[in-house]
Amino acid sequence: MFKKILIANRGEIAVRIMRACREMGITSAAIYSDADKKSLHTRYADESYYIGESTSSQSYLNKSKIIDLAKKINADAIHPGYGFFSENKDFIKLCEDEKINFIGPSSVSVSMMGSKTAARQLMKNSGVPIVPGTTEPISNLDEGISAAGLIGYPVLLKASAGGGGKGMRKISSADEFKEAFEATKREAMKAFGDDSIYIEKFIENPKHIEVQVIADKHGNYAHLFERECSIQRRHQKIIEESPSSFVDDAARERITSAAVNAAKSCRYYNAGTVEFLMDPDKNFYFLEMNTRLQVEHPVTEMITGIDLVKEQINIAAGGKLSFKQEDIKIHGHAIESRIYAEDPSENFLPSVGEIYQYIPPQGPGIRVDDGFGTGSEISVYYDPLIAKLICWSSDRDSAIARMKRALGEYRIAGVINNIEFLKKIFEHEDFKVGKFDINFLSKAGRQIADELVKLRQVASHEDAAAVFSVMAKEKSVGRKKKLDYNSPLNNENFWTGLRYE
Repeated sequence: MFKKILIANRGEIAVRIMRACREMGITSAAIYSDADKKSLHTRYADESYYIGESTSSQSYLNKSKIIDLAKKINADAIHPGYGFFSENKDFIKLCEDEKINFIGPSSVSVSMMGSKTAARQLMKNSGVPIVPGTTEPISNLDEGISAAGLIGYPVLLKASAGGGGKGMRKISSADEFKEAFEATKREAMKAFGDDSIYIEKFIENPKHIEVQVIADKHGNYAHLFERECSIQRRHQKIIEESPSSFVDDAARERITSAAVNAAKSCRYYNAGTVEFLMDPDKNFYFLEMNTRLQVEHPVTEMITGIDLVKEQINIAAGGKLSFKQEDIKIHGHAIESRIYAEDPSENFLPSVGEIYQYIPPQGPGIRVDDGFGTGSEISVYYDPLIAKLICWSSDRDSAIARMKRALGEYRIAGVINNIEFLKKIFEHEDFKVGKFDINFLSKAGRQIADELVKLRQVASHEDAAAVFSVMAKEKSVGRKKKLDYNSPLNNENFWTGLRYE
């Protein structure tokens, strides 16, 4: 087993990995930038090393600095978390060449799944259903128009090297094609350094269902069931749950078998996720494979009892899976809410600054994966994810009730956050009965955001006087604040998110 692991990441995922290392008796080494000198992951690690300036390119995305540091401190392995270098085939190949264990898949597997068009062709050859469309990049405008006509509108233009909703456009008619084609290629080049794009049929009202897979280097493969990831804003998930209330036993058997076949097709090992779109008739189509640990992995851990990070480390060290497929059962229901420093009423604009109060919820069935605390800074340089709140219970209804209770207990002050927005989703009738798809927030999100704006309006001079009294006290100690959505002043959440200088 490894003696020391360098965690090439930051925030809540770095802390999550460090906790697994500590339980396994492995020394954890953190890297940190100027912006993260006081961050939780920097302080929690057994060893911490300055890596560079705040910009990612000078720190967390500097290949040579990270590799040189790993060798200098005699780290046995590097865990990339997610984001940054977690799916970078060149970085993984560099680790392989330098004889540093990369806790993840091989560079070959990542390369095979890195191109969306190549992955689609591989899935098609392996019998995994794919969305109707092209399996090669579109070389020119005329070819694209012809292909779209054969597929049938509406279609999606998508970046071959894409992800996270970047480089993607819906086209409803041939009249829109030229402008969208040129714009998508520009976006793809800017975001990924590769302007190749392909075309898929637009699936109406789908669910976003993903399957957790895991495999060792000895040829053992398993799945850990599915996750429901349809609640998204700007193509980014904010609520995930497992299992999906929409997927029945028959559909579960089909989609999990397809996911394992997908992993086998690229000789995959370590943890990975195969993502699908599922239509209202439970037909499903391969979307992509994320060759890394997912942000939402805790919901899978909560219903299976499997620690995915420990499995990752064990597999990278040459061990076998600690379980067999038949050993894994679904126990209860788990839901994850992503707590962001952002303003839902302002199109999810990130909110930066100091967190001057941070009190997470507690109690039975509650897990909080966070990377911040009181006194931490939300920086302009990185993703504004503060924490992940995971709630488990015996069934979906009670898991939702527990989540609502836990969100109500959260106290975050100093930055605007999305807690009230999340609470409104859990109170929505369509969500409660599982009647939603990936378009849920495009339909209901604006209404929810507008409700939050109304909650911020001052109702009386008496209430205003109370608030401005607190403002005066804050200013007397020279601090600029933003009131928490869940501030003690926020009786019935009336003062939700009020900002002042």
